[in-house]
Amino acid sequence: MRYVTNLPYATKEEEHVTIPMSDGVRLSAHIWRPTSSDDEPVPAVLEYIPYRKRDLTAVRDSIHHPYIAGHGYACVRVDLRGTGDSEGVLRDEYLEREQADAEEVLAWLAEQPWCDGGTGMMGISWGAFAALQVAARRPAGLKAVVIASFTDDRHADDMHYMGGALLSDNLAEAGTMFAYGTCPPDPAVVGDRWREMWHERLENTEPWVLQWLRHQRRDDYWRHASVCEDYKSVRCPVLASSGWADGYSNAVTRLLGHLDVPRKGLIGPWSHKFPHLGEPGPAIGYLQEVVRWWDHWLKGVDNGVMDGPMLQTWMQDSVPPSTAYEERPGRWVGEPDWPSPHIRPVTRPLTRHRIEPPQDTADATGAGQTPDGDAMTVQSPLSVGQFAGKWASYNAPPDLPYDQREEDGGSLVFDSEPLTEQLEILGSPSVELDLSVSEPVAMVAARLSDVSPDGAATRVSYGLLNLTRRDSTEAPEPLEPGRRYRATIPLNGVAQAFPPGHRIRLSLSTSYWPLAWPPPKPALLSVHENSSTLTLPVRPVDEPDDVPPSPFGEPEGTPPIATSQVTPPEERWEVKRDLVGYHAELEIVKDRGTVRFDDIGLDADRRAYERYAAVADDFTSVSGESTWTMRFRRDDWDVRVVTHTELTCDETDFFVDATLDAYETGRRVFSRTWNEKVPRDLL
Repeated sequence: MRYVTNLPYATKEEEHVTIPMSDGVRLSAHIWRPTSSDDEPVPAVLEYIPYRKRDLTAVRDSIHHPYIAGHGYACVRVDLRGTGDSEGVLRDEYLEREQADAEEVLAWLAEQPWCDGGTGMMGISWGAFAALQVAARRPAGLKAVVIASFTDDRHADDMHYMGGALLSDNLAEAGTMFAYGTCPPDPAVVGDRWREMWHERLENTEPWVLQWLRHQRRDDYWRHASVCEDYKSVRCPVLASSGWADGYSNAVTRLLGHLDVPRKGLIGPWSHKFPHLGEPGPAIGYLQEVVRWWDHWLKGVDNGVMDGPMLQTWMQDSVPPSTAYEERPGRWVGEPDWPSPHIRPVTRPLTRHRIEPPQDTADATGAGQTPDGDAMTVQSPLSVGQFAGKWASYNAPPDLPYDQREEDGGSLVFDSEPLTEQLEILGSPSVELDLSVSEPVAMVAARLSDVSPDGAATRVSYGLLNLTRRDSTEAPEPLEPGRRYRATIPLNGVAQAFPPGHRIRLSLSTSYWPLAWPPPKPALLSVHENSSTLTLPVRPVDEPDDVPPSPFGEPEGTPPIATSQVTPPEERWEVKRDLVGYHAELEIVKDRGTVRFDDIGLDADRRAYERYAAVADDFTSVSGESTWTMRFRRDDWDVRVVTHTELTCDETDFFVDATLDAYETGRRVFSRTWNEKVPRDLL
């Protein structure tokens, strides 16, 4: 990244500005703005997240907020209610109160003498969720949003219930927020009230996984703040981005296809990162694109920001399987609209372990239109999924899917013939199965892989379906064992080139642990030949790319604040198997070590530990746990929070056991335990 100090506007910053809410709670804001805005008001851009602006996001914030401010904007980074140095309690994600707070913040910004009344919102992940959700509420003065790594569908396309199947990231993300939501504010900012504010958080928090498990169906809890319920509610321009290695690769194209406002989409090879910090690379000059977006929509500059393709995306070349990549080879391609006129669905029947040559989609849409053939069966072991990687890759520790050959040993596998010429896909593949199962609750995981001539299999995309939700996630129904059903499994969107000599592989399994929680019992899946199909969104290789080879500049930002690594970080991702007791587990460690924030004299520690275990093929033996340790130290102030959440099950219920312990100068000052049971709802 190129660090820039010579910007069009000199800036100043205010580290702790309190913004009053209508119920008396005050939120803490860090503001960067042009010095000239005292006399010449500018638009304001809000980032609104719960991840502690004073320390834990301070380095990242210092790279992009002063940069945007230096181009003529007031950049405002606000800690959500109950986090960082803001008052109150954070009780769950995306609540009505959170969104109402955001509207009040925007209204406050518009009234400041240094703001011209126009506002925008930006962010990644939670910040992008917040921006899109607030845009759907149409607050006065909100003129545009910039969002990265987000979803418009909280139930099915977040870390909760992919295809109606429970993701283990339910537990992992709940563990993250259990820790972040119980950390104290900084006494150097809020003064002597810090301890009172801290204990209010500690006393009013419960593990969010409990709430998420209480809503296993798509109900009003998930419909709230899911913009897919009413795309027409968004009336401001949207610049949306994500990465193919992220868990949020699908929402960009959905927004492009459903919104009727000015919009642009950008999808790179990245994991859950801002595009200017993108890993795997290539990272791009994203902040330059953001500034162009704001210049046009907040300042009215005629800069051609809406020219060119609606979607720019990285067409990924074939690579050997690996849990991490520094760079993904490929090229940028552009699509004028979405759905793109360049892309056509190609449907291929599945026969005895083969993907047959293409046939017209019109001839492959219904059961019984081709001979049924024999049924192929599989009942997958719990080991299928141990090399699946994370639902949303952070690229640290290495968390992408590894070679799929071992996974394929417990799956039904269908291979194409070796390709005679390059084949490129862009969009969401899908699988339509003519199937039956042996249990009333069952799931299917479908994986699409690029198989090289030496046999190595690189997963390209995948999808999950809880078969009880095959027709409805609102009103699931148990399966009748032995009865034949048709079910469609959408796979995650991707842009992928398959070279000549390679094969395309579809793999089907009835478990995918620990990425997804398994059903109560192992199920035998029967898939009927010929009347089951794979559909690929094919982009002809001779189609013009419609973008220059290097459409983006070098990544830029302002110099990060000074930090020191006091103790080293640690990252681990280990699969362990005991062949005596048949115990298997995945251990994940993400320890940032101790980081000193030099300008405020603060040491901060963050350590996350996850463990997912099972015994043999006992589907009720699976367990997951998430443990976080957060510590902050300065002079004689030393506080620590330790959270632990464990999720287990039997055939009828989930069990959540959790603890929260808080320490001040080594002495435990708060402790609470939860032991809760939540019934399984056809899951």
